[in-house]
Amino acid sequence: MSLSMYKVSAPVFVRGLKVMSEALRKAQAHAEAGGKPMDVLLSARLADDMLPLTAQVQRASDTSKLSIERLTGIAAPKFPDNEASFEQLQQRIADTIGYIEGVGEEYFAGSETREVALSFGSFKPTFTGESYLLTFALPNFYFHVVTLHDILRNQGVKIGKIDYLGPHEG
Repeated sequence: MSLSMYKVSAPVFVRGLKVMSEALRKAQAHAEAGGKPMDVLLSARLADDMLPLTAQVQRASDTSKLSIERLTGIAAPKFPDNEASFEQLQQRIADTIGYIEGVGEEYFAGSETREVALSFGSFKPTFTGESYLLTFALPNFYFHVVTLHDILRNQGVKIGKIDYLGPHEG
């Protein structure tokens, strides 16, 4: 049985979002136990020119939901990027997962050859759906997942590689 575009996108994004959710749960518990003030964790970044923790969740959410939209044509919800608490970040993750899980596998038919054109300033690449997913969307998504993980590690939250890899099935 070959891999489908659905199998290498929707469940992969959901799994990564769940990994982020669990990392945020541990970060909030760390803060509540006196490790760090909540706002310090939420605004933490690895370097001055990098986005803070809240933006890592927002970008992972956007990357996953917009990737599904670009591959299937099913409109993704829009979120205002105004989360300022762990609870709000958890809600955004839950809403993103809800959208992704609501897009059935049948909507991915033919998505590997669908044209995906991006336009971010002077960056205007065009991909096939397969190339977009494998060389742009998934690497971009995991950049934000790992950056959130690294920010939390840097801030003293007790998470490790197994937390990043998350639970496994099958």
